[in-house]
Amino acid sequence: MQVSHTPPQFDIAFDDRNLVAHAGLALISELAARLGVRRLIREHLHLGRGVPGAANADLKAMTLVSALLAGAECIDDVDLLRSGATASVIGQWVAAPSTIGTFLRAFTWGHARQLDAVSGELLARAWRAGAGPGDAPFTFDIDSTICETYGIQKQGGSKFTYTKVRGYHPLLAVGAASSTGAGTGDILHDRLRGGPAHSGRGASSFVTETISRIRAAGATGQLTLRADSGFYSAAVVDACCKADVRFSITVRLQRGLHALIGAIPEQDWTAIPYWLEGSADVAETTYIPFTSRRRKQAFRLIVRRVMPTPGSQLALQGIGYTYHAFITDRAGTTLELEADHRRHAEIENTIRDVKYGMALNHMPSGRFAANAAWLGFNVIAHNLARWITRLGLGETLLTTKTVRTRFIALPGRLARTGRRVHLHLPANWPWQEAFLAARESLASLVIPTATPA
Repeated sequence: MQVSHTPPQFDIAFDDRNLVAHAGLALISELAARLGVRRLIREHLHLGRGVPGAANADLKAMTLVSALLAGAECIDDVDLLRSGATASVIGQWVAAPSTIGTFLRAFTWGHARQLDAVSGELLARAWRAGAGPGDAPFTFDIDSTICETYGIQKQGGSKFTYTKVRGYHPLLAVGAASSTGAGTGDILHDRLRGGPAHSGRGASSFVTETISRIRAAGATGQLTLRADSGFYSAAVVDACCKADVRFSITVRLQRGLHALIGAIPEQDWTAIPYWLEGSADVAETTYIPFTSRRRKQAFRLIVRRVMPTPGSQLALQGIGYTYHAFITDRAGTTLELEADHRRHAEIENTIRDVKYGMALNHMPSGRFAANAAWLGFNVIAHNLARWITRLGLGETLLTTKTVRTRFIALPGRLARTGRRVHLHLPANWPWQEAFLAARESLASLVIPTATPA
């Protein structure tokens, strides 16, 4: 049989007003309606009377959130929602890109904080609906990331960061462990900072606000903070102790610490499973950090030593081990705590997801407050994707790109018969059963009333 290598020929016309490119936004709209996103924005976000872009803030906010979930990477990409019958699937008026730009520029720093309050209340409602840890122990990580910029017209983002590139340096707090031990990926709190800010600037107040938000969202179990050496400070430790939160924070290795680690007897080192067999050991001692403080307190110092990879520069220089240490006030065995502290690195998966799965890698405005709002809307969109998986699909972790590919970016066609509207989706869609199950679960979602404090 002859096989033709000629590509099929089509007559192409963009003329069907009933087609939808992202029919799965119906799931997002259902969840957003159950959580009351638009009502929360109307209640908390007040951009002022007569301010350009201030009107209909709830509709513009949901336009932007829907566009981000559909894959928009810049303001102009909002136009993808204005094609075909997408607005009917979302269930609201869709703003134009220029309108969204004016809307973001209407924000001040105070308005960005109002949007942050919306994010916190959405977290509380989703957790009350079943996405939260309840009374189980809960671990959260904090970290910072660099959002690179490419010009000198960005307020707060035109100067160089510690990585020698221009950009912003936001703080993020991420839910790290659920009652099942699996990561949740929820962004619990965020704060935009200028590029020159060092990792730990404002960390104490950020940790305090994050703890308050977690408690307000209904988590009643023991909390644990994990952080790297950028957040190694007396203020962060004091914030945890004051709130009765356990902590696990990487220390900065100094001359005195090298001496303390060197004094650990060889027999106290215990081998741990590592990718290079027999190359890593763990030991524990006691250490009093922040000796300049009036109140001195000893904590557990857990140290991991790792042999250089054979053939590496460190091995050629004759270096025996590299050391990684952290302080903690947690109970548990040395091996368990060391393994758990290494899982702090999983926060990078969430940071990558919100930067490249959403659009945080691109800061669209020259105004700092507008970019702070952009961060806030990216966080809301990211969390909605997380809650779709947990509340709708019953799965713990799917990346945003996976959620988009399977459940959002599927084509559809609206048809009206009598008084009913039908959304026709592709036959033999591989995830149609999961899609229908998610829609049913979200449609029956009940948000319990908050219990007074």
